[in-house]
This record gives sequence, structure tokens and C-alpha cells, in this order.
Amino acid sequence: MAMTVTPRPEPPAPGATNGPPAPRLGSGRLYLRRFARNRGALIGVAIFVLLVLFTVFGGLFTHYAYTDTDFTALTQPPGATHYFGTNQGGNDVYAEAVHGLQRSLVIAVTVSVLTIVLAAVIGAGAAYFGGRVEKLTLTVIHFLLVVPSFLILALVSHRLAGDWRVLVLVLTVFGWMSTARVIWAVSTSLRERDYVRAAEFMGVRPWRIVLRHIIPNLGSLLIVNLTLGVVATVLSETALSFLGFGVQTPDVSLGTMLADGTGTITSAPWLFGFPAGLVVLLTVSMTLIGDGLRDAFDPTSTTAALGGRR
Repeated sequence: MAMTVTPRPEPPAPGATNGPPAPRLGSGRLYLRRFARNRGALIGVAIFVLLVLFTVFGGLFTHYAYTDTDFTALTQPPGATHYFGTNQGGNDVYAEAVHGLQRSLVIAVTVSVLTIVLAAVIGAGAAYFGGRVEKLTLTVIHFLLVVPSFLILALVSHRLAGDWRVLVLVLTVFGWMSTARVIWAVSTSLRERDYVRAAEFMGVRPWRIVLRHIIPNLGSLLIVNLTLGVVATVLSETALSFLGFGVQTPDVSLGTMLADGTGTITSAPWLFGFPAGLVVLLTVSMTLIGDGLRDAFDPTSTTAALGGRR
């Protein structure tokens, strides 16, 4: 009786894998995956979310408004009635912290968004049109970069009674130049791409090319600068309000709270400590988020090279 010999299967080729190939991730999911593997970025998101929740729901845990005064508790330390204590005028520091953080966040996010939009349109437009438009735009940018913008910001905001809307306007007007120059430098290479030339050949209008074909391809740069712009705006607003040139009473921001607490650091440290802690938490969280976004969008970063592993 003859024996049947079963042939042995061929060994797999080097580098081959069993089963169908893994599906390719879309760019959005890939960026999100890289970002989610950055522990520092996740910590930053958690801190920022908690701060936002504090501004939205923090007022529900006290019956005091930031304008209310308690003349029976002047410069009272933190306790059961006033969680963060009171200032020299009897205002509840906890209620002021909720409103002050909310005001600083509104100013920072609004200025950052307006600055990025203005810088993207001007920088990408100058790069695409070139010639005299490019030279004139760069001349204006370089001139504004050497102007002492902080003094102008202080003068304008002080003369207009410290309205936070005016502060948003002047911070936007004097805050777009550096970002616009970076966007211009990157856009000079994008204007030579095939899809831009194809749009020109099809008769697409120049500004439509800038808005639909150049600026969308700067998405990663714009998102990172938007995040880091929030940090810069918070620091600028805090400095101006601290010096008396930003938000003015009866309104409150983190900068005005820091200014009120500087003279009583030793006798009433809570007046300076709580707003200073909020400023530190806000800037640290946005910096961590910005670093995480930079790593997620940068294909040459260590995170990207290792598939998102730290």
C-alpha cells in the first residue's frame, strides 16, 4: 500500500504578513491617533476642558455675582461662605475668578481666530499675487513689526475706557504680522503646485484660488498657530490689564485680579494666588495642546515616525 506524502507549505517570504493588508487610515484619523498618543497633549486637553467647565458652570456653586459686595467680609480668607475669600472691597474672589477667566478666554479665542484669518488671507494673497502686491505687503508687515505695538495698545485701550471689545480690536490689528510672514513663506512654494496651475488654466479667479486651494493646504500650520496664539493673547491681555491699560472696572479679567492682588501678596495671598494659578493652568494647557498638534501634523516628528508611539 503506497503512502501519500503531503507537501509542506512554503515558508512566507521575508517581510510578508498573513491575511489581508491593514486598511489605510484617513489623514484626519491619523492625526487624531498621533495626538491621542501624546500624553502631554491629553493632559492639556483635560485641563482646558476643566477650565471651560469652570467658566460655564462655576457660577452655579455660589449665590454671589462678581459685582456683589459683602461689607461684613472685607479681605476675608477662603472659607465656607466665600470659597476663594474676598478682596478689599468685599467682592467674592471665586465669582470674580469665574467671570475673569471667562472674559480672558473670550478675548484670547476671539483675537486668535481673527488674527489667524487676517494673517492667512494677507500672507497667502501676497505670496500668490507676487510682484508689487507682495513687495508692498512685506513692507507693511516689516514696518509694523518694528513699531512699539505695546505702547500703542496701551494708549488706545486706555483712551477708550478699557472696553474689552476695543482691546480685541487693537490686539488683532497689531498681532497678525508675524504669523502672516510665516504663512507667506510657506505659500510661496504652494503657488507653484500643479493643482494651483490647473485652477489657473481652468479660469478660476485669483482670490478663489487663494481661498479654496492655497489656504486649505495650510490647515496644520493654521491650527497650531491658532492654539499657540491663545497663549500669547492671554499673556498680552493679562499684562495690559495688570498695568491698567486693558479691561477696566466694573468688568473683571485675570489681569485685573492679578493687579488687585499684587499689593497684598503677604497679607492676603489668595487675592493673587487664585488668578495666578488660573493663568498658569490656561497657558500650560494650551502650550501642551499646541505641542501635541505640532507633533501630530509634522510627518518628520518622532511621534509620526514611530506611528504615534512615544
